[in-house]
Amino acid sequence: MEKGNQAKPHIGIFGRTNVGKSSLINALTGQDVAIVSDVAGTTTDSVKKSMEIKGVGAVVLIDTAGIDDASTLGKKRIEKAIQTIETIDMAVLVIADNAFGDDERMLINNFKHYKVPFVIVHNKSDKVDLNEDLKQRLEKEYSVGVMGFCSFDSGKDVRDLTLLIRKTMPQTAYMHNGFLGSIIKPRSVVLLVTPIDSSAPEGRMILPQVQMIRDVLDNDSVAIVVKETELGYTLNNVCPEPALVITDSQAFSKVSQIVPKEIALTSFSILLAKSRGNFEAYLKGTPCLDRLKDGDRILMLESCSHQPSCEDIGRVKLPKWIRDYTGKNLYFDVFAGLTQIEEEIQEYAMVIQCGGCMITQKQIASRLLAALEYGIPVSNYGLVIAYIHGIFNRATEIFRK
Repeated sequence: MEKGNQAKPHIGIFGRTNVGKSSLINALTGQDVAIVSDVAGTTTDSVKKSMEIKGVGAVVLIDTAGIDDASTLGKKRIEKAIQTIETIDMAVLVIADNAFGDDERMLINNFKHYKVPFVIVHNKSDKVDLNEDLKQRLEKEYSVGVMGFCSFDSGKDVRDLTLLIRKTMPQTAYMHNGFLGSIIKPRSVVLLVTPIDSSAPEGRMILPQVQMIRDVLDNDSVAIVVKETELGYTLNNVCPEPALVITDSQAFSKVSQIVPKEIALTSFSILLAKSRGNFEAYLKGTPCLDRLKDGDRILMLESCSHQPSCEDIGRVKLPKWIRDYTGKNLYFDVFAGLTQIEEEIQEYAMVIQCGGCMITQKQIASRLLAALEYGIPVSNYGLVIAYIHGIFNRATEIFRK
C-alpha cells in the first residue's frame, strides 16, 4: 500500500549553480516547473513539485539552490539547501563538465550523516560526455549509481534515471505495511475512541483517526467509532467483544478505567510511533520522565502547523501533565512542522515527538537524530501520556507480545 499524500517520499536535487538541476526536474516531470537560466543563482529557495514514479507512486521533487552560490544571499541559500537534506528520503547529486570536488564531497558527507541514499547524475552530457574514469571512481568510492543525462534529449535518459531512483529509494519511504496487520485478525471488532473538544477540527476527523479507520478496513475488520462519553454504552451493547480499543491519548485516563483489562488498549499516537518513529528509543526514553529536575528544558516536536487552542495538547495539556507528574519547574519549547530547531539540542533534558501523521518516517528519524547522538532521551506524546497516567505497560503490551 502506498503512503498517503501527507507522507510522499521526498527527493532532493543538489549540485553547484548552472549544472542543470532545474532542467533535470523539468525533464523528469515533463513540465516547466523550475526556472531555467544561464545566470548563476537563479534558484534561490527550494522549489517543490509532485510527480508520479512508476513502481514508487507520488513523490515530491525538491529543487535546491546551487551549493557554490557566491551571491550576497548565497550563504543563507546554501544553509537552506543543506537543511533540506534532513527532510528527504533520497538525493540526486547533479554534476556537469566532469567537475567533482569539495562542494560535492561536502554534500555527500551530509547525505551520509542523515543516512540519505543518493545517486550521481552527470548532466549536459550532450555537450561533455561523462568521463568513464570518473564514473568508475565515483561508483567505487561511494557505492552509488552514476549516469550521464541530457535534459534536451530526455526520453531514454528520463527512463534510465527513473529506474535508478526506483532502485535507490528505500522501500520504507513509499511502502506502508499498515498499523494493525500484526495485531488483529480478520473480522475483528476495533473500537476507536475520538473525543470532540475545542481542539478538534470543525466538521471533520483528524488524520490519525482517518488513517486508523482505513487500516481497520484494509485488515478486513470492523471499525466502530465513538466519543468517550458513549464508550461504556458501546462496550455493554456491542457483540462480539472488541479485540482492541484505540483511543486518543488525551482520554487515556478515563478510557482505561472503562475498558476491561482483558481487552487490549492503546492509542492513535502510540500506533503511529510504532509505525513511523524510533519505537525502541521511545520505550527506553519515556521512563526518563522520572529523572527530570527543576529548570530542565523539554523540546516538543509537532509534525503539523495549526492554530493553538486553550486545549492544545503539545503546548498546554502535556506540559501541565508533565509538571504535575514530576512536581518540577520545567520549561517547554515547541517547534511545529519541520521548523529548524533554533537552540542547541544538548540544552534539552528530553525530546518528545508527536505521532508524526503529517511527515515521513525519514523526516522523523532526521528530527530525532541529533538528540539520539547526544544521548538525550526521546519519547512520543502518546507514550508520555500513558506513562504519566500509570498505563504505560498496558498501552504497549500488544507490541511486546
